[in-house]
Amino acid sequence: MMVVDQVVRKGQQQPWVVPDDLWDRIHPLLPAVPRRSDHPGRKRLNDRKVLSGILFVLYTGIPWEFLPQELGFGSGMTCWRRLRDWNEAGVWQRLHESLLAELNAADGLDWSRAVIDGSHIRAMKGGPKPDRARSTVPEQARNTI
Repeated sequence: MMVVDQVVRKGQQQPWVVPDDLWDRIHPLLPAVPRRSDHPGRKRLNDRKVLSGILFVLYTGIPWEFLPQELGFGSGMTCWRRLRDWNEAGVWQRLHESLLAELNAADGLDWSRAVIDGSHIRAMKGGPKPDRARSTVPEQARNTI
């Protein structure tokens, strides 16, 4: 794991602090988790604080379990679980699609530079199967061996 070594200069906003405009985009996408009335347990930590904790871990590259409690973002496990739950709920995909649609509507995207990466798109009729791999040796050379 590579740890990003970047300095936050005096007067700059820390990259893990969620600005209001970003929060206004993300908050409606987050799933609502109702509090149980029969066994309410401890009150759920604020989603915005948890998101800041997630961004802190991703920015600094520290392991989840080393997230400092003093920052008020909750435990690393809380942040990890919330990230997992939000990912499973499709929050990041919907945010990505929303931002793309907004940029496209404002003519902010240059689609001529779009690339489909083969590592993300499954090739349905793609290359040779592992059990039927073809030789790269020319036919004439194979016959002379």
